[in-house]
Amino acid sequence: MDPQKIISGKRILIVDDEQDILDTLAELLKMCKLDTATTFEEGQKLLQENLYEAAILDIMGVKGFDLLAIATQRGIPALMLTAHALSEESLKKSAEQGASYYAPKDKINDIAVFVADVIEAKENQKSAWIKVFERLGHFYDHKFGGPDWRKKEQAFWEKRTRMLR
Repeated sequence: MDPQKIISGKRILIVDDEQDILDTLAELLKMCKLDTATTFEEGQKLLQENLYEAAILDIMGVKGFDLLAIATQRGIPALMLTAHALSEESLKKSAEQGASYYAPKDKINDIAVFVADVIEAKENQKSAWIKVFERLGHFYDHKFGGPDWRKKEQAFWEKRTRMLR
């Protein structure tokens, strides 16, 4: 897969309260058409007024789950990008509430690949959660104390990695 080819020219919204994160993402995704926001209100307005191929939403600081609800309602696939809300609970909540992807800011340099996964999954009417676990499963296993964290919710995660969107 060539992520640059998949995401080039795609319209993406990024909402994060940290300007340095926005600047980094803008540089990493310079092949896309980007809109950015640093507050919930700005993000909400952009989501309600525009159509995007994907939205990248921080969880903390911008009411990311509230923005996720708007994106989901509008059919815009959302990638949750977080540092402070990196937990099993937030990961599951993201999936439950309709997020297409959940990525740690620790892996920000791979954002083009993650966005390509989201766009490709939507175009193919598949779940991007398959790619989340292919690409980040070992990271989450390490972060959450080993591979058993997913077994506690095995049926939930199996459904996410099988379901069509």
